[in-house]
This record gives sequence, structure tokens and C-alpha cells, in this order.
Amino acid sequence: MIRYQFFPRSIGIDEQVQKIVDCFISVDKQICSPQHTYSSNEVLNIIRDRLLEVPMHVESGKMRGSKIPVPVLFGLGNKIDQSFDADAVTHDGRIVVEVEAGRAVDNYQFLKDIFQACMMHGVEYLVLAVRNDYRKHDDFKKIYTFLETLYISGRLHLPLKGILLIGY
Repeated sequence: MIRYQFFPRSIGIDEQVQKIVDCFISVDKQICSPQHTYSSNEVLNIIRDRLLEVPMHVESGKMRGSKIPVPVLFGLGNKIDQSFDADAVTHDGRIVVEVEAGRAVDNYQFLKDIFQACMMHGVEYLVLAVRNDYRKHDDFKKIYTFLETLYISGRLHLPLKGILLIGY
């Protein structure tokens, strides 16, 4: 079952973010955990066509030219000096999607995703999709608790308008 929560909880999801949620809901039976143990790339392949309809640019592989670079730093002549790769990004560059599987919590990949989204030029929202169940652990709940603490404590202010956590 697809679960999702937008942070901060004091504002709702806009129409474009809702379209991304709907993409995941439409493939729920194909990707839900623990029934399926797909890698993040396999989940992205399953949802790719729906994300393209949002419309989004979607990573098509791990080779150069298949990834979606999002600018971070600009140099002389406005040349991009640094970029981070995203799994998907809306055509206007406001929303970045990262799909994680097993290493979302175990390797703290979700923290790296948050950091990189915060550094990306023009990005306002991060959509972070993680497994509901990974090796009998509720990754969605663990990250939910982390984000809840982050936003309620008010001690750290992110440059993002929000983070949508999706559990699949």
C-alpha cells in the first residue's frame, strides 16, 4: 500500500506534487513491499512512463547521458561547475524525485538525497520514495520520524518548500 506524507505538515500538497503521488499509486501492486524486492532502478523503470506524463525528465540508466544532472554551482560564463544527478526532475526544475530501495535507511541515503536537493539550483521540493518494508524494517516510518523531528524542532531550516515522503 502506498503511504505518503508531506513535510512540513502545516501545508498541503500542490497539484504537481499530487500528480507524482498518483504515479506511485497507479503502480502500487507492481512495486509494493515486502511482496516485491525490486532495486531502486527497477522501481524507477516501472514508474518511468507515468513520470514522463507529469511531465518530468527521468533517468534512463546509469551511463553518462542517461542521468539527469541538476546544477549546483556555476562558474565563469555561467558554465555549470558542479551538478548532482537526480532520478527525475520536473521540466521546470522545481521538483526532484529520488527513488530508494534497500540503502535508504541502512546507509542513510535519504540524508544524502535531502542534502543534494537542498544544494540543487531552483529546486523547491524533494519527493523521496522508499520501501515500506526492507528486511522486516519499516523504512518509511523511520524516515517519517526523522522528518517529523526535523520540522517540529525548528532547529534546522531547509531551503526547500517541502519534502514528500512516499512509502511503496
